[in-house]
Amino acid sequence: MASRVSAGSDAARFFTRRLRREGSAARARGEKAYLKSELQFWGTGQDPIRLAVREFCDAYRDLSRADLREVAETLYATDVHELRASAIGVLERNHHTLVDRDLPWLITLVRKSKSWAYVDWIAPKVIGNVIARDPRARRRLPVWARDEDFWVRRAALLAEHDALRAGGGDFALWSRLAAPMLDEREFFIRKAIGWVLREVSKKRPALSYEFLRKHQDRVSRLSMQEGAKYLPAAERKALGLPAAPAWMAREAKRKVASRRS
Repeated sequence: MASRVSAGSDAARFFTRRLRREGSAARARGEKAYLKSELQFWGTGQDPIRLAVREFCDAYRDLSRADLREVAETLYATDVHELRASAIGVLERNHHTLVDRDLPWLITLVRKSKSWAYVDWIAPKVIGNVIARDPRARRRLPVWARDEDFWVRRAALLAEHDALRAGGGDFALWSRLAAPMLDEREFFIRKAIGWVLREVSKKRPALSYEFLRKHQDRVSRLSMQEGAKYLPAAERKALGLPAAPAWMAREAKRKVASRRS
C-alpha cells in the first residue's frame, strides 16, 4: 500500500513524466483559450490523460482514503491543467473508497477548480458516487446550494445528475435546491438547471414538465429551452415554446441536404 507521504509525490512525478511529453503547444494554446483559464496547459488530450490514470491506478491498487486525498491535493496544488484532470480521474476510479467524511475536502477541490471542466467531472462522478452509496450524504447538498461560490452551487445541482438521468436520485430534493436559484443570472447555474431537467425528461418527462410549469414565470430562457428540449410537443406548447425544438429543425435540414448531395 502506498504511504500517504509517497502517494502524492509519486503521482506528481508519474503524471508529469507521462503527460508533458504527450502535449502539443498548439493544443495547449487552444485549450487555454477555450477554457479561459490562467492555468498552465501542456496540450495533452483527454485520451492520454485517462490512459495514464488507468496505468497509475493499476500500479497503485490499494490507495487508502488518506492516499487519495494526498494525491488529489498534491496535483491540485500545481497550476497545470493536466495534473488537476489526472487528480479527478484517480478519484473517479477509486470512488468506491471514498465516504461521506471525505466530502468536505472534495468540495474544497470544487472551490479551487473554478471551471466547468473540473466541476462537471467531480460533482457527478466523484461526489455523486459517494452519495449513491450513502444517501445520508445528501444532507450536505442544501448547504452547498446556499453557498456564496456559484461553482459550489453548481456542484450541488449536478451531484445527482447521473442518478437522476438513470431514473433514480432524489428529484424532490433537487427541485428544492434548484427553485431558489431560478432568479440567478449566472450562466453556469442556469445551464446546470436546464441540463439536469433535460436529462431527467428522457426517462421521466412528467417531472421535468411539472417543474418547468410550476416555475414558468421564473425560469430563464436558457433553462427553459434546455430543460424542455426533449419534452413532447403538447407540453412544449403549454410552456410557450414551439412544438418542435430547434435541434429537430436543424436535423431535418441536415437530412434534406444529405439526400440532395
